[in-house]
Amino acid sequence: MQPFLKVDQVTKRFHKVVANDRVSFDVMPGEIHCLLGENGAGKSTIAECIYGFYKPDEGTITVQGNPAGLTSPRDAIARGIGMVHQHFVLVSSMTVLENIVIGTDAARPILDLKAAAARIREIGRRYDVDIDLEARIWQLPVGQQQWVEILKALFQGARLLIMDEPTAVLTPQEARRLFQIFREMTADGLSVILISHKFDDVMQSDRVTVLRRAKVIGTVNTRETTKEALTNMMVGRSVELRVKRDEHPRGAPVLEVRDLRAANDFGTEKLSGIDLTVHRGEIVGIAGVAGNGQGELFEALIGARKTRGGSIRLDGADITGRSPAEIQRMGMGYIPDDRFADGLVGDYDIQSNLILGHHRREPFARRGLLQFRAIRDFARKAIEELEIKAPSETTRTRSLSGGNAQKVIVAREFAQATKVILANQPSRGLDVGVIEYMHERLLEKRRNDFGILLASEELDELLGLADRIVVIFKGRILGEFAAGTADIERIGLLMAGQETAGKAEEIS
Repeated sequence: MQPFLKVDQVTKRFHKVVANDRVSFDVMPGEIHCLLGENGAGKSTIAECIYGFYKPDEGTITVQGNPAGLTSPRDAIARGIGMVHQHFVLVSSMTVLENIVIGTDAARPILDLKAAAARIREIGRRYDVDIDLEARIWQLPVGQQQWVEILKALFQGARLLIMDEPTAVLTPQEARRLFQIFREMTADGLSVILISHKFDDVMQSDRVTVLRRAKVIGTVNTRETTKEALTNMMVGRSVELRVKRDEHPRGAPVLEVRDLRAANDFGTEKLSGIDLTVHRGEIVGIAGVAGNGQGELFEALIGARKTRGGSIRLDGADITGRSPAEIQRMGMGYIPDDRFADGLVGDYDIQSNLILGHHRREPFARRGLLQFRAIRDFARKAIEELEIKAPSETTRTRSLSGGNAQKVIVAREFAQATKVILANQPSRGLDVGVIEYMHERLLEKRRNDFGILLASEELDELLGLADRIVVIFKGRILGEFAAGTADIERIGLLMAGQETAGKAEEIS
């Protein structure tokens, strides 16, 4: 059988950086083909070359045996290639129907929405996807927004669908259904290129092409390999994928949140009466689809967002309404979800970022003067212990990779905090080796009797690390589970707001 797509010796450079180095693989009709690799391995770049967003510097891309000649996404669409990006490209104020037809042939020269709607409904019926075409995008949950993107690609005639991290915003039930529909699509001859870091997703593909440092390490049949073997190919060494959480006695409450209310940046209430307790020596995980109040909760706890009601107590002291600097001095550390926007000052060097918030205190300052030797020694020790890959402590943090930037934040917050660590999506966008390191450090703090509040969109991470898991939906805690006996199905239903999933397990 002739491949639908063939990528042959494709090289793509950005100035002196080689993003793809003679990359070759093919995708057969009716196949789910996974691209796997660490951040910076070249997965997204080669996908954007296939979609016509980038033009390769060398090599060829053929579609059904013919040179593709891709110079733009429009060329890719014309050749039956569609792409659903991780961050959706939708106009929130427009309807589902308008988002699907905008920019397509159906919108020119005379817009026939009725005919377009009939075609879209037929595609939806074929794959059992039911979406209100008159709904505005902002009214839809993120899972349905993703289906708008998929329906648009199919409406445009896609025979190859590139999916970038498709389950990142889905509940377990939604992810399972997505792959069921992928199988229905591939049975119709449609091909899927899957870009994912979740091994549960990867193992549902037919073949996996592994990239490392811009090069293809190899392509394997998924049923003939294992997660451990793929990880070894991806990073060049064995990595412990399973978190080893040991038993540890739970101490007294160290973080107590009662009836906490807060608004988002637009003034709409985002936290609607949060009740939450974290004890010394335990990790409490927060499960939820992105956008359900996790960010606002962490910002309120660290003092970066005003509250509308309720109370926050840190080791018995009321910290409601206090400034971030005061709260940090009282023993709370914070790892934000956006490391570059909220965790670091990009124009500052590593050593300056490592002492942010404590730069006026000993040993880094004395009598109002910075103690540069103490700052330098602290930075060099952190770089060595955390294996931060940088030329020196004076390297600007904006030049660091995501993993190394995260290590700078971890080094600072772990050194400064004495009681509680707030970790919001700490492993997002990190390579498996850095994630392994992050997990080890969190468990070490737990053994040292810190209270840790961990939000993650990765249920496997929460199940492996957390002692208890709470589920957040639209700014409310809907349930609480002991991690060792947590029911993933019930957690998934609560993540989707289905409170009828049953009363969550009571934790004494």
